[in-house]
Amino acid sequence: MTDSIMSKAATMEIPINSNGDTGTLPEDDSLEQAAKLQWSLDEKVGSSRGTRDLQQVMVSGPNLNETSIVSGGYGGTAEGIIPTSSIKGPAVHYNAEFNKRIPVTGLGSNMHHSSSSSSITAEETTRGVAVEKLETVKKWGLNTYKCTKQMISERFGRGSRTVDLELEAQIEVLRDTKRKYENVLRLARALTNHFYNMVQTQHALGDTFADLSQKSPELRDEFGYNAETQKLLCKNGETLLGAVNFFVSSINTLVNKTMEDTLMTIKMYENARLEFDAYRSDLEELSLGPRDAVAMARIEAAQQQYQVQKDKYERLRSDVIIKLKFLEENKVKVMHKQLLLFHNAISAYFAGNQQQLEQTLKQFNIKLRPPGADKPSWLEEQ
Repeated sequence: MTDSIMSKAATMEIPINSNGDTGTLPEDDSLEQAAKLQWSLDEKVGSSRGTRDLQQVMVSGPNLNETSIVSGGYGGTAEGIIPTSSIKGPAVHYNAEFNKRIPVTGLGSNMHHSSSSSSITAEETTRGVAVEKLETVKKWGLNTYKCTKQMISERFGRGSRTVDLELEAQIEVLRDTKRKYENVLRLARALTNHFYNMVQTQHALGDTFADLSQKSPELRDEFGYNAETQKLLCKNGETLLGAVNFFVSSINTLVNKTMEDTLMTIKMYENARLEFDAYRSDLEELSLGPRDAVAMARIEAAQQQYQVQKDKYERLRSDVIIKLKFLEENKVKVMHKQLLLFHNAISAYFAGNQQQLEQTLKQFNIKLRPPGADKPSWLEEQ
């Protein structure tokens, strides 16, 4: 009924008199009452719903990008619709707690500036590392070129080299001594292996004699004597093996650790000598050239490099002299003890003097491994 009344009111014509005032109609009062009734009903029905909608709008806020501004009256065309996405302005954030809109225009710009500054810093760091590596490769290439040139010149007799006759003679003696000691070590290991096999054979032979003495009553005494002899020889052989193994271990330490460490220092010294001669030759060539400003700058740089290489050469030369001196003292001390041990142990074993053999091991603080401990532990193998 209300809808029919409202449609009727919308289609009625309102007469205007000559003075511009609206005329009175007999249905004006009814239309006014119907409008009031419709308004009261809408207010009662939508009061609660409107409250909830208002709260939701306050919390979530309007989406300005999806709204539009309508210009014109009821039933007008769409020409007056202006999309708000075309309106340029600062972005806002709706705060439902305080019913305020907070502009957030500077947030994006700050994030953009921070990300751009961090990317610039990362690029500068990467560039610095690359430049440093390039400089290192450049210096290495230049140094290698100069050393190779000096080496070829020395080999073909065209270049001069720094010579220390006394030190080079000591180095040659050390290398010859190392070769001879390596031969002693090789022979001592071969003796140990052969003697170990002999001891194992004596042990098996003694067990066989003991078994036959139990199974052959008519030859029990003869098998028994031989079994006891083989067991005694096996025991003395194990004692001698302990002494020989100690001798081999000490020689191995002297040759492959002490001497090898000194030879590594000698190798570093020889490389430093080659670099020193290469930069010395380079400085001599520059000194014979012109004396303009560019040449003087190159000579000054070459002089600095020459001084650096000279200090390195002198330091390593001093290290080699000291290590050679200590190595000689250590070699004499170690070999005196090991040769005395080897002589006493071999003499006592082949003389059949078991007591002297055991006394030799006690003199040099050698402890035998118990039976079944032939394989060294993982800690001893390190």
